[in-house]
Amino acid sequence: MSDSLNIKIYIFHYKRGTILRSDSVYKPIMAGNALFSEAKSITGDDTGENISAKNKYYSELTGTYWVWKNTHQDVTGTCHYRRFFTAQPEPFWYKLKRLMYYPVGLYKKRFGLIYTENVRLFKPRILNQQEINVLFNQYDAILPQARKLKYTVETHFQRYHDINDLKLLESVIADKCPDYLESFNKVLKDKRLYANNMFILRDVHFQEFMSWLFELLFEFEKRIDLNSYTDYQKRILGFVAERLLNVWFMKKQLNCVELPVIYFKHFKFQ
Repeated sequence: MSDSLNIKIYIFHYKRGTILRSDSVYKPIMAGNALFSEAKSITGDDTGENISAKNKYYSELTGTYWVWKNTHQDVTGTCHYRRFFTAQPEPFWYKLKRLMYYPVGLYKKRFGLIYTENVRLFKPRILNQQEINVLFNQYDAILPQARKLKYTVETHFQRYHDINDLKLLESVIADKCPDYLESFNKVLKDKRLYANNMFILRDVHFQEFMSWLFELLFEFEKRIDLNSYTDYQKRILGFVAERLLNVWFMKKQLNCVELPVIYFKHFKFQ
């Protein structure tokens, strides 16, 4: 049984704003805290062993790295200040609304995502400690429902980023862990993608995943010129990490449960 598990889900923020607390297992973290001059009201990722100053390239991964190096619990999870897992079924009226996505071509794009501004209704639906305990009696990991893409993961990456980065990632995997190449190629040809670098893992799997992930990310960083990336593309290490997460889970074949993600468009209480 998992009733006595020490669980902590870290909510990554990157700017001052609403802190949404729904359960004692959640802890807000300011990712990239080293880049801010003013004091913050929540814990930053710039103490102990950290890569906080690289946040503009790693995005929420600077927070994930800090959690890995500076905390310890039986179960570790990550989410975002506007994106949270939920284990509860969608309200009936929202299911009806989702049907309207078909004629406007948004069904695949929003599969697994509950877009809402209604904090009062959906805050109680955020995944809580009791639900996590129940799920970990049956599963090894919790992941967001995989996005349904119009194109393959490879084509999707090429449409929004430089395909040469994906080729470079392949060479890094070939050099560092060639036994993952088969899984890498399977992920590229698939049309499903776990997005947002969100997960909840037992410590044994969390430690293994973090060690593998950051070894590859740091090697990838060594082989690129970070100054050549501008604007949105500066978050290249975060984008690469999303694909690597899919590769790792493809290879490990853990018993995972996929949960929808509540996406709060704005924190406007109703």
